[in-house]
Amino acid sequence: MVPRDRTQGPRRCRHPLPVPARSRPVRAGDEPATRGAARCRDHYGEHMEMATPQLGRALVVIVDDRVSHGETQDRTGPLVAELLEEAGFVVDGAVTVPGEAVAIRNALNTAVIGGVDLVITVGGTGVSPRDVTADATAGVLDRPIPGIAEALRASGLAAGAVDAGLSRGLVGISGSTLVVNLASSRAAVRDGMATLSPLVTHVISELSSLDA
Repeated sequence: MVPRDRTQGPRRCRHPLPVPARSRPVRAGDEPATRGAARCRDHYGEHMEMATPQLGRALVVIVDDRVSHGETQDRTGPLVAELLEEAGFVVDGAVTVPGEAVAIRNALNTAVIGGVDLVITVGGTGVSPRDVTADATAGVLDRPIPGIAEALRASGLAAGAVDAGLSRGLVGISGSTLVVNLASSRAAVRDGMATLSPLVTHVISELSSLDA
């Protein structure tokens, strides 16, 4: 087989991947999609164009006493998950914990041991006695990344998200997992994710190259 010129980009396969039965009519003489896709893999190898690559796995940790006690509904977890999926992550889910250092630290350690690439915590970054997310996170991080934390604060203030601008939140690496603290308002979450997305891509790419 003549090697493909990589400068021309990934080669498209004329055999479609499996499509759910309800999405198209079945016609007599149709070749099973799985058989055609298998032939393409045999012919083109792993260079066959597939789905858009994912950046990695992500987990959301909501730090909120009232939500964890079932007194109110979580409104920020679904938003963070949606923004993470738009950025190219597979979201494992959202975990809710009270504003207690041990509970927060346990959630972070569980995520790191589970091998997720990114953990986003939301809430508990302010200056009240119950705002202990940054303190709990500090005990988990191996290497802080203060530049990203400062970028989140600066962009939050510029966007009018006061809780983001005054946040004590940290950003850093624990094992091979990037941990990010965001403030709890929806404005802080939206602005934080917009600021974070291009930076996270670079960090996770570097971490992945170290693991390779």
